[in-house]
Amino acid sequence: MSKTALLIIDLFNDFDFEGGDMLRKHTKMIIEPILELKKHFKETDLPVIYCNDNFGQWKDSTEDIIDYVKASKGKQIALQIEPADEEYFIIKPRHSIFFGTQLDILLRQLNVTKLILTGVATDICILFSANDAYMRNYDLYIPRDCVAAETVKRHESALTIIDEALGIETSPVSEYLNHVQ
Repeated sequence: MSKTALLIIDLFNDFDFEGGDMLRKHTKMIIEPILELKKHFKETDLPVIYCNDNFGQWKDSTEDIIDYVKASKGKQIALQIEPADEEYFIIKPRHSIFFGTQLDILLRQLNVTKLILTGVATDICILFSANDAYMRNYDLYIPRDCVAAETVKRHESALTIIDEALGIETSPVSEYLNHVQ
């Protein structure tokens, strides 16, 4: 039986880069809707998978990444979104959640055919990941209120590409939750 997986992308972030303060500001606004989705997935026993940058640290573990972020500007967000023991955590080296990771193998072993992408940044990691998932024939949904970018313009531009070029649904998460409950 096929399943849907919730993917939480790059929310363990130090926000220590040009534009990071703006991205952190916009990211704070998407945490509650993501937590709502996460609660639904836990209640329905569906997989929650974190996919996160490795910050160029090739020897770091999941715990190292989380600890690093908890000591940075991203601490408040990290504390709110921390993964539970039964949730998966994939460390990625580049923008796409599929590039250089074992994610596709994990998804197939879990019989996942649909992905819900959440996290940051809409115009980089979310866009590249959506394209790679589309190329792998996954069904996709990207709730517009569960992704963020440094600017509203970049966020909306990426959602337009995701919607028009890839045909991926980008309605608010409340519409999804109303449909599945």
